[in-house]
Amino acid sequence: MASTAENPSVTGSFLPSLVPAIRALANLLRVSQVPGAIIGGVAASLQGQARTTEDVDVLVRLDENALDRFLEMAKAEGFRPRIPDAIPFARRSAVLLLEHEASRVGVDLTISRMAFDSDAIDRARPVAIGDLRFSVVAPEDLIIMKAVAHRPQDLQDIHAVTRANPRLDVRRVRTHVQEFARALDKPEIWADIAPLLKSRVRRKPTMRKAKSRKKK
Repeated sequence: MASTAENPSVTGSFLPSLVPAIRALANLLRVSQVPGAIIGGVAASLQGQARTTEDVDVLVRLDENALDRFLEMAKAEGFRPRIPDAIPFARRSAVLLLEHEASRVGVDLTISRMAFDSDAIDRARPVAIGDLRFSVVAPEDLIIMKAVAHRPQDLQDIHAVTRANPRLDVRRVRTHVQEFARALDKPEIWADIAPLLKSRVRRKPTMRKAKSRKKK
């Protein structure tokens, strides 16, 4: 999985039922050498506010020509496909649908097909839950993904993530969300989240304030 200099430790008390699946997933990505990062509800709980979620979503940089081999490795780590035509479906939709057999937890692997996705994997942050280590997308990239998805729960997650991360790179969020809004012809993608980010913009001091500080 992707790594950064930081290694924050968090409590996993809000997702005990998901830990076995996340552990198996972390092992799968390690042995297969496929870079990836947790997204979705688990990421929202870790980067914002803990909430109920019943599955695990992960973004992966996976060679689609190697899907058959990857699925065999997934089976060795305790996963099984959730649908009979999992590989053809993954090639059509860029989503490989798996289930962790021991815990019955669904795991959706979204295959990176855009430069933004690949960049999000590289920017992911390592997280620790006890002895379990895995990567989670940065809060800015999670906000961008959820702005595009734009369901009621996504907007709630964005609100929680912005409140929990006062040092957000708002410029990155604005640039990418506005690009997606134009590409999809959905201006509401940006318009609906702009108010949530407004208070997070770090403004430079005015000339008058700067002089006042020097005098002090």
